[in-house]
Amino acid sequence: AGALAYDLDDAYRTACATAGLEAVPLDLVIGFYERWRDTLHNSAAYLTIGLDDGPPKVRHVHRKNFLPTYGLFDEERFVERGTDIRAFETPWGRAAILVCEDAWHSISGTLAALDGAQVVFVSSAAPARGPWPREDGVPGPASAARWERLIRDIASEHGVFTSFVNLVGSEGGKRFFGTSHLVGPDGDVRGRAPVWTESFASFTVDLDDLVRARADSPLLSDLRVALPHVLDNVKRVTEGWPVQLAYDGPEPAAADLLRGARGFTTGEFAIPEELLQKANTVVRALPEHLPVLRHGVRDQGGPPPLVLDCELTEEWLVGFLREELARRGFGKAVIGISGGVDSAVSAALAVEALGAENVIGVRLPYRTSSPESLEHAQLVIDALGIESRTVDISPAVDGYLVHEPDADGARRGNVMARMRMIALFDLSARYRALPLGTGNKTERLFGYFTWHADDSPPVNPIGDLYKTQVWQLARHLGVPDVVVNKAPTADLIVGQTDEGDLGISYARADEILNGMLHGFAHEALRARGYSEEELTIVARRLNGTHWKRRPPSVALLSQSGIGESYLRPVDY
Repeated sequence: AGALAYDLDDAYRTACATAGLEAVPLDLVIGFYERWRDTLHNSAAYLTIGLDDGPPKVRHVHRKNFLPTYGLFDEERFVERGTDIRAFETPWGRAAILVCEDAWHSISGTLAALDGAQVVFVSSAAPARGPWPREDGVPGPASAARWERLIRDIASEHGVFTSFVNLVGSEGGKRFFGTSHLVGPDGDVRGRAPVWTESFASFTVDLDDLVRARADSPLLSDLRVALPHVLDNVKRVTEGWPVQLAYDGPEPAAADLLRGARGFTTGEFAIPEELLQKANTVVRALPEHLPVLRHGVRDQGGPPPLVLDCELTEEWLVGFLREELARRGFGKAVIGISGGVDSAVSAALAVEALGAENVIGVRLPYRTSSPESLEHAQLVIDALGIESRTVDISPAVDGYLVHEPDADGARRGNVMARMRMIALFDLSARYRALPLGTGNKTERLFGYFTWHADDSPPVNPIGDLYKTQVWQLARHLGVPDVVVNKAPTADLIVGQTDEGDLGISYARADEILNGMLHGFAHEALRARGYSEEELTIVARRLNGTHWKRRPPSVALLSQSGIGESYLRPVDY
């Protein structure tokens, strides 16, 4: 249409240049929700497109067998289980498909390999979890390393190629880490896509590698030989048959069993008399010269570490903010800057995600707010180079409290917190900027916030970081030391500090909360050195404030209650 070639879109010019070229058939694995025999399934189809003789050919459909219904997941509520894992023919050989949790069960890869699969395709939408440092060399969160280990195990145990493809992006607070990769039949990673980012990765596969790998490690061949016995054993186990050690005559001594062992029955080896004597000897005590290693309870297992890989966490949360605001149609953010470390970290992440020109920092002082808080808030704003607003909430708060002269400190503090949110959301409408939350995980678990105030912003980048983790990230992000090192305070009441209110330090509280949320009972935590008083403080706070972390209770009258029956995919 008269446009110069260099003005045209690259994709358009490529399409023009390749128009009319002969299309090469292409095989695809596509995930989809399937309606099959009047039931819904989480499925994946193997298709061949670009055929000369007609439409795309469906070569196989796999219906997910293992449906996670725990923790983050509620899949069995929505779809039915598949019941088959089978290999199938393709133009190049035999393949099999697994969907997400199918791969977490080793039997899935075994069934695929026994059915002749040469390549196992694993499709996944696995959310990122685990921001702590690691030494395994796998990029991304801990869950990426766990997945890579699973995929490598499938490949090396069965001598197959395994392709793992994982979702990227953000939905409902969960970020998907990508890192799709191909693993060879020796368990070696042949190539890997980047973390977080959508990409196109191309690999060439030599199926002769299967022959070499299975010759070096014939585990699949060994399984085929033993399979009848394995299946018989599975039947005995699942049917609860008792374990029996039966002999033709009296139970033999250990030396007699040793004589009957493979190798000794053929006369290949002479059994030293000393060894036969030892075989019938009961060792009643350890020799004194052997070292005895004792480990404390704290060395045994434990919840995930609280230490952060700050570079990974920064990258994770910056991407989360960028994606969450984009999918909501916002390019700007507005955030209340209190002078504390939490709001400073949220603001710093927002600046990195959106640019300083797209972040508005708002100071919202009351007449009793400390001058230090105002100074520190301005210090953060200046350091980040963001637009600054100051809104004095005193007239609005006092305009209400003049009618409630007997209101105590807690009530007054709640009025201030809610007034701050009124101002923040109004400025959100003015600037077309999304309000960002600044509450950390410790505060949220303790209920140490004002309902429908601090917790109101729709996106919160630090809500799954404990307070001590926020401090770690703040130092990494370069938040001014004076902000990071000062005693945390909500600054609602003169002289108030968070740890004074809570009756426990954040360091101890975070460790206890981390243990409780990962299933450690009081007895186990006491054994790890926490006092009964500390455990009681944390448990009382945690159990007594759960209502603050939930939407309002609505009387359920119908079969389509909002939040119970009327759900959207973003909820999971």
